[in-house]
Amino acid sequence: MRISARADYAVRAAVSLARAGADEHVSGERIATEQQIPATFLEGILGALRKGGIVTSRRGAAGGYRLAAPASDISVADVIRAVEGPLVFVRDERPSEIEYPPGGEALVTLWVALRASVRRVLDDTSLAALASGDLPPVVQELAADPESWVSGR
Repeated sequence: MRISARADYAVRAAVSLARAGADEHVSGERIATEQQIPATFLEGILGALRKGGIVTSRRGAAGGYRLAAPASDISVADVIRAVEGPLVFVRDERPSEIEYPPGGEALVTLWVALRASVRRVLDDTSLAALASGDLPPVVQELAADPESWVSGR
C-alpha cells in the first residue's frame, strides 16, 4: 500500500488546522510554509478538502481555512477519502466487488481484510489525536512492535 504525496500533504494541512483551533482561519500560505508543502499543490488539496466538507474557507484579509467540524470528529480516513477517494482499491475496484476465477476467493478475503485493517487505523485516528500526539491504542500497539519498523518487509 502506498500513501501518495497528495494524501500526506492533506493530512499534514488538516493537522495544522487542528492545531490552530476551531475559531482561527489560517491562510494557505501559512500552512504551506509550516508544513513545507508547495503552495500551488496545497491550493488544489485545500479545494478538495473544502469540496469534501473537511474544511471551510473565507476570503479577505482575515480569511483562510479552518476545519468544518471539531478536530475530534474528523478522522485521518475522512481527510484521505476527501482527496483520494476510497482507502483501498485493487486494480481500481473496491476489494469487496472483485471477482476472481474459482479458487480465488481467499484473495478477495485478503483484500477485504487489508481494507478493514487500514480502516481500523485511519478511521480510529482523529485529527485531534494526531495533533496532540495522543494516538489511539490500536495505533500505539502496532507501532510498538519492533517488526513494524523493519523496512523491506
